[in-house]
Amino acid sequence: MLRLSGARGGTVHAGTVAGAAAVALLAAGCAGGSGSGDSGADGGDPSASGTVTLVTHDSWALDDKLISEFEQESGLTVEVSAAGDAGTLVNQLVLTKDSPLGDAVFGIDNTFASRALEAGVVEEYTPADLPDGAEQVGGALTPIDQGDVCVNADETWFEESGLEVPKTLEDLADPEYKDLLVVTNPATSSPGLAFLLATIGAFGEDGFEDYWASLVDNGVRVADSWEDAYYVDFSGAGEGGERPLALSYATSPAFTVSEDGSETTTSALLETCFRQVEYAGVLAGADNPEGARALVDFLLTQDVQAALPESMYMYPADSSVELPKDWQKFAPQADAPFEVEPAEVSEHRDEWIQRWTETVVG
Repeated sequence: MLRLSGARGGTVHAGTVAGAAAVALLAAGCAGGSGSGDSGADGGDPSASGTVTLVTHDSWALDDKLISEFEQESGLTVEVSAAGDAGTLVNQLVLTKDSPLGDAVFGIDNTFASRALEAGVVEEYTPADLPDGAEQVGGALTPIDQGDVCVNADETWFEESGLEVPKTLEDLADPEYKDLLVVTNPATSSPGLAFLLATIGAFGEDGFEDYWASLVDNGVRVADSWEDAYYVDFSGAGEGGERPLALSYATSPAFTVSEDGSETTTSALLETCFRQVEYAGVLAGADNPEGARALVDFLLTQDVQAALPESMYMYPADSSVELPKDWQKFAPQADAPFEVEPAEVSEHRDEWIQRWTETVVG
């Protein structure tokens, strides 16, 4: 199957996007909810018109057919503007908040959410049809999907090398796995920040630097983006990479399966994970806030939520959505992902990134 530029997980991801093509026509009024925003306008206002610009990260890959159907039903024209990795996305939104890059945003995650809220780049808006269990952040960021950021292993490489696949964070620092791991920079990459938080959750604020020093001694490579780590450095992506361990997602192995669907060539180390939640919101100062609210509503519709696993390779925020049949086998979520309290992330994120930089980059 073909590689989809920016998609998360494996080179075969693009081949599954076609599965979303058979979705039914979106229900009339998919942009016509009745959420509330601080501007006083009803969310999903059917009078929304013109162009609505969605600012997102480079991993945006929702099927164009869904977007076209939304445009047909809403009367809006959607423009998608990718701004780099999710970390870069938030940085750009903060830098341009007085002249916003678009109207709506998708891809701010729980590692950077507090920065976006503190900078005031999103306005308050609550869709009328939030899925059960979906919790907004700050009344402005609406959860759209979630996934576990974990180290992935190239099972074929390990089998051919006669080396046992590592299981834990501690294993990754074992000299047996020297020069085998690539991760991403937490200053520029949201998966990289998620993995940094996993190590803080595992080893504590006073112990994570020592752990990272042990990874440096063991030859860890740091890439700026998930795309570079997975598609360039990871041997499991099938494009000449030389490292059989790479930071990615627990869902990635569901898209490196054999042609008969019986097995996968990669696996996720479920004892190395941090759970990432991705949010959408209305950008403060947007030219088309009504269109932005309609677009946020659209991302919560059943058709979009059902398409997320096979296009964005994330679990939908709506837990009632049926998942692809092979996900239970190849893409299970971690039973006990590492956690760091959101308030702690908000207070210490920049400090932790600086300490990581001093330890790893020098």
